[in-house]
Amino acid sequence: MDCPHCDGDLVAFAVPEDFRKYAPDETGSATICATCLRVEAAEGEAAGADPDFSAVDDSFPSGRGGVATALLLGKLDSLALNRADISELADEAEQAGADPFLTLDRLASSPTIEPHFDIDRRRPQLEQLME
Repeated sequence: MDCPHCDGDLVAFAVPEDFRKYAPDETGSATICATCLRVEAAEGEAAGADPDFSAVDDSFPSGRGGVATALLLGKLDSLALNRADISELADEAEQAGADPFLTLDRLASSPTIEPHFDIDRRRPQLEQLME
């Protein structure tokens, strides 16, 4: 599967029921682009219960923490509109053992990732939000 925005590879993942309110179109599955980090509703793709987020980056969290982190990344293009969701997803990621700040740092330094938002600008804003 290729991203319609940048032709990057898409990683499909299942969205647990309690995360669906954060998912695009509140669907049960979504995709994240391994290049631009856009998160969109999956259109008929079969998403596994334990997706391989290493296609995005080797350091990307796995499991529930990875899903929360992916959904969080999908919301970072508009911090003002998604403030509550971002805060809740960051908390969920941390509770699942993922570190969203470390993930952002690693994604920012990856030579293959060209996010649709400014990671370097969003990271300190996210830190302020979480204080």
